Amino acid sequence: MTKNNIIKAHLALFGTHVIYATNHFIAKGIMPEKLSPTPFVVFRVLGAGILFWLLKAFIKEKIEKKDFFRLMLCGLFGASCNQLFFFHGLSLTSPIDTAIIMTSAPAIVFILSMIFIKEKPNKNKIIGLCIGAIGAIALVWHGHVAEGTSSSLGNLFVFMNVLFYSLYQVTVKPLMKKYHFITIISWVFLFGLLFIIPIGINDVLHQTNYKLFDTTTYIIIAYVIVFTTFLTFLFNIYALKQVSPSVAGSYSYTQPALSFIIAIILAFFLSNDTYSKDMNLVKIMACLLIFIGVYLVSKKPKAIE
Repeated sequence: MTKNNIIKAHLALFGTHVIYATNHFIAKGIMPEKLSPTPFVVFRVLGAGILFWLLKAFIKEKIEKKDFFRLMLCGLFGASCNQLFFFHGLSLTSPIDTAIIMTSAPAIVFILSMIFIKEKPNKNKIIGLCIGAIGAIALVWHGHVAEGTSSSLGNLFVFMNVLFYSLYQVTVKPLMKKYHFITIISWVFLFGLLFIIPIGINDVLHQTNYKLFDTTTYIIIAYVIVFTTFLTFLFNIYALKQVSPSVAGSYSYTQPALSFIIAIILAFFLSNDTYSKDMNLVKIMACLLIFIGVYLVSKKPKAIE
C-alpha cells in the first residue's frame, strides 16, 4: 500500500461526505414543491439499480439459493425503508439536523450488533451510548420548538433511516465475505425496487405533476442517482481497500461541519437565508454529545499486557 493510494482513499472519503452534505440541501430544494419524497425514492433506486446492473454484467457470479432471503432483507432495509424515511424526513426538517443525526450510525450499528451477533459491550461503550442518546433525543425534541426548518417528525424519520440502514449493514455483513460487492449491491437495489414499486407506482404515474419539472429538477434527480448513490458507493469501496472501516466511518463526523459551512455560504454569500435560523447552540451541543458518544462506542479497548 503506497502513500499515494492512502491519500487518494482519504480524498475519496472526503469527496463522498461532501457529496452527502451537499445532497441534503440539493435534494430538499425540489421537495415537496416539484417532487414528493416517495417518487423521488423510486427514481433513485431505479436509476442507481440500472447503473449497478450495468457493472454487474462484467462480473460472472451466481448467488446461492440460501442467500436470496438475506438479500431480500438487505433490499428492504438498505434500498427501500431507509430511503423512504430519509427522503420523507429530509423534506420535513433541516439539512443540518439531518447531517447531525446521520453521525449516530456507528452507535446504532453497535447496538444492533449486540442484539444480533452478540457483540459484548464494555463500560466505555455503554457510557457512549447513553451520551449519544441524550444528544439525539435532544435534537429530535428541539425540532418541535426550534425556529427555522427543523421538525421533530422529520428528525424522527431521519433517525429511522439510520436505524434501517444500520440493520442493512448488520444483515449484509456475512454476504460481503462470500460475494463481490457489485454483485451484492446489484441484488440489493433490485429487491429494493420490488419493495418500493407497490408503494410508489401510483405517485409516479398519477400524483406527480411533470409539467412543473424544469432543467434544474432533472439535474438534481441525476445528481442524487449518479453522485449521491452510485459514485459515493464506489468511492467508499475504493477507500475501504486502503484504510480501515473505523477510519472510513470517522468521516461521517465531517457532515455536520460541512452542512454548517454550506448553510453559511447560502445565507451570507448567496443571499439565501432559508437555513440561517437552523444554526444555534442547542444543535451544536447535541452534535457534540453525539460525537462524544460515537467516539466512546467506536474506541477500541486497550489490550491487556
